[in-house]
Amino acid sequence: MVLGDSLSAEYGLPRGTGWVALMEQRIAQARLKTRVVNASISGETTSGGLSRLPALLSQHKPDVVVIELGANDALRGLPLDGARRNLSEMVRLSQEAGARVLLVGMMVPPNYGKRYADDFAALFGSVSEERKVPLVPFFLKGVADRPDARDWFQADGTHPLPKAHPVMLDLVWPKLQPLLRG
Repeated sequence: MVLGDSLSAEYGLPRGTGWVALMEQRIAQARLKTRVVNASISGETTSGGLSRLPALLSQHKPDVVVIELGANDALRGLPLDGARRNLSEMVRLSQEAGARVLLVGMMVPPNYGKRYADDFAALFGSVSEERKVPLVPFFLKGVADRPDARDWFQADGTHPLPKAHPVMLDLVWPKLQPLLRG
């Protein structure tokens, strides 16, 4: 199960071109007997994800939970301590439900200020270490940090184009595949 925001919910993309849909195809090609549930919602924050998670865990009983949340907390300037606590609690609840967890981190642009940007990036590592779960530190590595990054995003400058989603999946896959294999 993927619990994410617009980056996982295919915001502004043709259906089936986002990284979660591509992951589902890759899982089928690898002949892994896994059903993918995309529980992502555009605009979702860590508090929203935390409030929805218990019902999702009960309904879907996932073996693996990918948590890709936090960017909207930062974009709204929400306190980072709250985001860290929410992420930690989502990991804990998922683990208590018997799921293996992958945490997917994000970074914010430098215009948020160096301290906020550094503290935001560090919170994912903190939760990963505290809860002993694998981490993808920066979900848009290879996309947002390219010299031609502007050409990889939709007109809003925030949401990646379809051509970026295979790069995003390739970043997640090495950490996700071992979890899928149990």
